[in-house]
Amino acid sequence: MALAPTPPQQRPTMRHSSAFLLPPPSPSSSPAPGGGPADAATVALVVLNQPLPRFAPLLWSRAALRVCADGGANRVFDGMPELVQGQDAGEVRARYKPDVIKGDMDSVRPEVKEYYSNLGTKIVDESHDQDTTDLHKCISFIAKNSTVADKSNLCILVLGALGGRFDHEMGNINVLHIFPNINIILLSNDCLIFLLPRTHAHEIHVERSIEGPHCGLIPIGMPSTSTTTTGLRWNLDNTSMSYGGLISTSNITEEDKVTVTSASDLIWTISLQN
Repeated sequence: MALAPTPPQQRPTMRHSSAFLLPPPSPSSSPAPGGGPADAATVALVVLNQPLPRFAPLLWSRAALRVCADGGANRVFDGMPELVQGQDAGEVRARYKPDVIKGDMDSVRPEVKEYYSNLGTKIVDESHDQDTTDLHKCISFIAKNSTVADKSNLCILVLGALGGRFDHEMGNINVLHIFPNINIILLSNDCLIFLLPRTHAHEIHVERSIEGPHCGLIPIGMPSTSTTTTGLRWNLDNTSMSYGGLISTSNITEEDKVTVTSASDLIWTISLQN
């Protein structure tokens, strides 16, 4: 027998923020409102095999653990010297050294793997496992890794998860549903996405200087029989959403805080400003 959904008034509130994308504050400035992974959570960074977004060096500096998924190591090796201009490429590569390279090792170049291995990067070959994606392998590793002490306050930022092959994108989105109790955020130069589990009510603090106004709520996996929001130009009021019917795309954030409650898991997406 299916369990009845938790009434909205009984759900705990989960708060979200993109403050990790804000520039580092000057010593005399006040903390940014809303907080977020940059100042409240343990941040782990996963790099997939797509071009690095412009903010990769910033997120690298904020991460306690940095994991490259197979060919993501090539992207760090090639891309970081391009993003950190005016500095010696060799020094940049040595400074931006991943802690771990993990995956089936069919994409990382041999010379890149050797370079990082010589610097002390841990190489984890899981070519025997062809049933899970490289992102899945990396999330599992981070969740079990003893160096990330506070799992309840863990935020995993994933670079290169969007763009490229559509089946890869869908596989990455599927990982959000496989690990609904871990705060995983997929990022590209253009947008970010994360899962809103139906077990919680959600407050999303909108960092207007870096994100929005375009946003969306998408019921991937199953229809939502009821979704209610505040803070959007076109709010939902106990609205049903499903593929083949209504989904909330090209919506607009109107307030600094967006609230969402839903009968099903939803994907939240918001545009990032250049």
